[in-house]
Amino acid sequence: MVVKRLTQIYMIAVAALSLVSLVYVYTFPPASMFASREGVPYFSPKVANPENNKPLTLNQLIRHYRGD
Repeated sequence: MVVKRLTQIYMIAVAALSLVSLVYVYTFPPASMFASREGVPYFSPKVANPENNKPLTLNQLIRHYRGD
């Protein structure tokens, strides 16, 4: 009976901690949620390739000019 009660308390504590963590992250988001390591916003539109006008992601364009 004691083990069952301790298991319930443990499950409630884990659920509460998870909920508090999610609320904290969405209330005070870290800067890494908005931009990549190169400073490119995650939800940026595609850009035109200067050579052939085909659409590229901004990350592809940055990698091309960096030489990666």
